[in-house]
Amino acid sequence: MDSQARSAELNNVKVLVERLKEIREGLKRTLRGLREKINRLETERASLLMDIEELKKVAEARANALEVDVKELREELKSLRELLGVSEEEFSPDSSLKF
Repeated sequence: MDSQARSAELNNVKVLVERLKEIREGLKRTLRGLREKINRLETERASLLMDIEELKKVAEARANALEVDVKELREELKSLRELLGVSEEEFSPDSSLKF
């Protein structure tokens, strides 16, 4: 092998080594970026899970309050029926109340 061919081969190897270094640096940057995104997503996930738990508590409290309201309305309806002397059948949504 003559020196010119050897020199050209050496230059090709140097170019390939530089290219590999660039690729490696690019992969390192990509990896850092992905790690940062994963950390942000994990933080956001934790925050969202806390929000979901809080919303569940609020919804449960609202459902309980509505159950209490329904119970009170049923008791008021029962009292009104008794006060008016009307049976449950006479005071149904399908019938009209006659005085």
